[in-house]
Amino acid sequence: MGKRIAVIVTDLFEDVELAIPAEAFKAAGHEVVIVEWETGKEVVGKHGTKATVDLSIGGTKAGDFDALLIPGGFSPDLLRADDRFGQFAKAFIEEDKPVFAICHGPQVLIDTELLEGIDITGYRSIRNDLKNAGANYKDEEVVVSRKIVTSRTPDDLAAFNRESLNLLGR
Repeated sequence: MGKRIAVIVTDLFEDVELAIPAEAFKAAGHEVVIVEWETGKEVVGKHGTKATVDLSIGGTKAGDFDALLIPGGFSPDLLRADDRFGQFAKAFIEEDKPVFAICHGPQVLIDTELLEGIDITGYRSIRNDLKNAGANYKDEEVVVSRKIVTSRTPDDLAAFNRESLNLLGR
């Protein structure tokens, strides 16, 4: 039975960090739903990949989904300007649902205030931010802690997808 995966993303996301996990999730029978501010809007990645927003954050609840994906790029920093995205991610962690964040994606998780004692990785430039949030930063291709899967860069996507799909039950 396929799972429903929310993806929080806006313009300037890292293209492959959305496209490759989304393709892997869909190939495994899961549904991928893009969440941003405006339903129907087209968001554009750093390298020109386009995605259409399925749902607005204003009318979306974590309870409607089985997992969360947060691609990197500049998108996570832009999303953090609106507390609703951090609260949305927080609900997934509190409900013990899988959360997948790659590269700069873990920036949104800082706003959950739930990283104390969590093993995590992310792009090198955010390591001190993650440590300051109480997380145990690891410089590894993929880190799984509780139900949070994190990776550093697009080079780690194979491991990121493998561990994410394992948590979803394929």
